Amino acid sequence: MSATPSDIPEIPPTPPKAPPRRLRRALLLFVALALVLAGLFLVRPARSLARYTRDAIGAVQDSSRVRRLSKGNYTNLIFLHHSTGENLIQQGLLRERLGAHGLTLWDHGYNAQGLRDPGGNPTGYSYNIPDDNTDPEGLARLFNQRRIPLPLNALSGLLQHEVVIFKSCFDPTSRIESDEKLVAYKEAYYQVRLGIQRHPETLFILLTQPPLNPAETDPAQAARARALADWLVSPEFQGGVDNLVVFDLFDQLAEGDPNAPDANMLRADYRTLGDSHPNRLANERVAPQLADFIVQAVQAFRQRRAASPTE
Repeated sequence: MSATPSDIPEIPPTPPKAPPRRLRRALLLFVALALVLAGLFLVRPARSLARYTRDAIGAVQDSSRVRRLSKGNYTNLIFLHHSTGENLIQQGLLRERLGAHGLTLWDHGYNAQGLRDPGGNPTGYSYNIPDDNTDPEGLARLFNQRRIPLPLNALSGLLQHEVVIFKSCFDPTSRIESDEKLVAYKEAYYQVRLGIQRHPETLFILLTQPPLNPAETDPAQAARARALADWLVSPEFQGGVDNLVVFDLFDQLAEGDPNAPDANMLRADYRTLGDSHPNRLANERVAPQLADFIVQAVQAFRQRRAASPTE
């Protein structure tokens, strides 16, 4: 007698096995990257999109190494700079000076140069600073990006570090042709400050912009550049923001005699012909001052965080 369908016991289907954790993470990463890239495809040219894709993948793959150094003691630093900052690191030995105090310094130059690790070695990727722009308006855009769990935008990359050091370039930030432009720069820095206040767990160290060589500016522009730097170190700008401190790089490099013909311009002993890049002597003198400032700022921030751990 043959069995009827009702006589055959049903065998429950075998539930699919969950993918291994590593595979799940890879799938999530793929989906996240796909969503980000899909959103960028219509607004970026092909070459820019290819570079962004390469850098985003590199940043995500290296994220665990970067975050591993963030242990809550504020020793994982990053310096966002262009050429003047590069010279402070190379000629002024800023990385070594900070290392002597137990601080590890990553640094990020132009996007084409990308991120370098605490040994000064290129990582092979950048954090994709928007438009490579570290002028005041560029910094305002950068620090008001949305923070996301993966380093798929510049701010999220920077915030993997515990201390973010940053500066604008001497040109155009010290080339202030009008009072209106000075006001615009101040407004941009206000936007930077608003962005910083959203991340109270991170210490931000702003360097005022370097001055221009006398060959590239005039007394009125130089006076406005001094006014901007003075404002950035004033309580009006810094007041009430516990995770922001400002190092007056402008004052370190500029002629301080108001009666000198090159007042508020790059000092004579710190310049080479018509170049506005501070020379080796400047970097060798200023880097120790900057290193001491950073060390003291980190120590003070540690103490504040320890006193108010729930902030």
